[in-house]
Amino acid sequence: MSLTLSLDFEYKTSIEKLWSALTDSDKLAQWILSNDFKPIVGHQFQFRSEPNEWWNGIIDCEVLIVDEPNRLSYTWASGDEQNTVTWTLQDLGNGMVKLHFEQTGISNKQALGGARGGWIGMHDELKKLVE
Repeated sequence: MSLTLSLDFEYKTSIEKLWSALTDSDKLAQWILSNDFKPIVGHQFQFRSEPNEWWNGIIDCEVLIVDEPNRLSYTWASGDEQNTVTWTLQDLGNGMVKLHFEQTGISNKQALGGARGGWIGMHDELKKLVE
């Protein structure tokens, strides 16, 4: 059984600034993890954190879609989890941008809950970066 995490956020920012926060490696490091991301379809990259006794600290990814400034998607593989992350941006006008987040292929409810908590926390950091 495969589960999907779907979250929606709105930011008081420009679509260009939000796109940059999703696609600039240095900015990604400020709200997700250190990385070697490049917004090029087929680019393989990693998010990296300090390893611990339960996790090696590495998330292996590959860019699947780059549709600037509307949509970005990449694989997200860590441990036994093999997921796809997709970001969809929508300019709402009046300086507001909607960000739809989807993570598909989650293996179980425990992993879904962990992903939900992690992404909500990261979006708090993203908000600080773009607003």
